[in-house]
Amino acid sequence: MNHSKDVIEQVTARAEAEADRYRGDEVRPLGGYVVIIGVYSALVAVAATMAALTGRRLPERWSVQDLVTVALGTHKLSRTISKDAVTSPLRAPFTEYEGTSAPSEVREEVRATGGLRHSLGELLSCPFCLDMWVATAFTFGMVFAPRPTRLVAGTFSVLAGADFLQFAYAGAQQSPS
Repeated sequence: MNHSKDVIEQVTARAEAEADRYRGDEVRPLGGYVVIIGVYSALVAVAATMAALTGRRLPERWSVQDLVTVALGTHKLSRTISKDAVTSPLRAPFTEYEGTSAPSEVREEVRATGGLRHSLGELLSCPFCLDMWVATAFTFGMVFAPRPTRLVAGTFSVLAGADFLQFAYAGAQQSPS
């Protein structure tokens, strides 16, 4: 039993030394990232196992319509969660309000200086970081419940299109006549 404990302590010490070398003087909450990667991987494994156990068949390929709908829906839902003023209560425990940025979006800074809270702040305030989670949720939604998933992804796709039209309209108002 002591041998296992010694091995675990050695591996942990080496991992911490590597993390310190990687970080340098920067705050990089690698332990928090490991937790987030672990949670993501576990959720994917559970969903894949449930799909196999329930006999769900994976489609051979995406239809172009589903691909576009999920891509646009992923973009808009990720931005809504990570940047929208109305969803700021979801990010508030992990971020600090800095001001406004794009129309209907806020600029926030990650509040904590390390650990899991910092990592969650980065995840929740970064639309690029959230894309993977949202795309994965939509993908498994297409396996387990394609119709409701298409409805939700389609709704967010329409919102993404509406956003671009709002920007085009505002730009047209600004251009000299």
